[in-house]
Amino acid sequence: MASTERITWDAASARRAERQFPAGPAAGGVADVVAAMRGAHAQVLSAAELSIGLRAARGVTRADVRSALWDARSLVKTYGPRGTLHLLPARELPLWSAALTAVPVGPSPFPPDVRLTDEQAGQVVTAIGDALDGRCLTLDELTEEVVARTGPWAGDRVMPAFQDMWPRWRQVMHRAGWAGTLCFGPNRGRKATYTRPVGAGPVEAEGQGALFDFVRRYLHAYGPVTPAHFARWLAAPAGWAADLFGRMAAAGAVEEVDFEGTPAWVAAGDTEFPEGPARGVRLLPYFDAYVIAGQPRERLFPGEAYRRALAGGQAGNHPVLLVDGVVAGVWHQRRRGRRTTVTVEPLVRLTARQRRELGEEAERVGEVLEATAELVLGKVEVGPHA
Repeated sequence: MASTERITWDAASARRAERQFPAGPAAGGVADVVAAMRGAHAQVLSAAELSIGLRAARGVTRADVRSALWDARSLVKTYGPRGTLHLLPARELPLWSAALTAVPVGPSPFPPDVRLTDEQAGQVVTAIGDALDGRCLTLDELTEEVVARTGPWAGDRVMPAFQDMWPRWRQVMHRAGWAGTLCFGPNRGRKATYTRPVGAGPVEAEGQGALFDFVRRYLHAYGPVTPAHFARWLAAPAGWAADLFGRMAAAGAVEEVDFEGTPAWVAAGDTEFPEGPARGVRLLPYFDAYVIAGQPRERLFPGEAYRRALAGGQAGNHPVLLVDGVVAGVWHQRRRGRRTTVTVEPLVRLTARQRRELGEEAERVGEVLEATAELVLGKVEVGPHA
């Protein structure tokens, strides 16, 4: 029987803030922070470093995040949700692979003479893993290895991308990341390299239990959510997500709650929420996990924030000012040498307390970036991704 538990937006927002760590310094190491976030979006690596550093204990800087990635290898840079680059905890990579490879692959957007067959896609993913085993290769080197292991068809430059033509095999490069056979290695000069995650083999789907565990961890961070919210976060088919939640409900792994009048789900037994709303002021960078996964979006981006801080309804294009758990402005930082100017454009009137907290948050931004920060309140003139 469905639960009659009623969850308000304020309660959900407060719990997400507690578990996502914008409400206070995180305990544990850098990899623990990333695990709580359910991955850090890393298309722009500097933004991922800031997302993680702002949640971590005081004193953690971007250098610590880079050390976790390239030295300690407790983090892995690879393809994650939505096929975008993420930093993921190395210890959780098998679980991510089990979940990501279970998501049905949609139809290819390319014409028939460009796309790969299912058989060819499988050959490419296998070839990538074999080529990268124990080695770091540049993209050109990896192309040569994939073509040698599959056939000339893999190297045909027929894939339109960024005013260029890429070799055919790159259509499924992200799938190799999902399968656990590819991740990024340290740059070789100005060129990116790729390698195979240490100790990872192609990770077979570990059955329904692994997928259920993956969803429960997502719900712990972002619940309550609807299947549609989960599908949007993962870029999965809505019908598949609805069926998955139905199977989990039948197995007693999730339970239904009333979330502001809408049926939604939490992990089974995880129904305790704070009584009051989230409190505090935070600065979150581009594509921060909190704003990407936070739903419903119109509640996270209320009023003017929906127009000012979103780009066509898409979150993450602007760094945001978070006040008491909701977006209340945008910001931008411009670095010059050892100093960085943090310009914040509030969309609400800030109290004296909130101004003090904002100043402290700007200082923290500077600390993570290993710079001295200067806070300026005013109009942010730059556009998305600036």
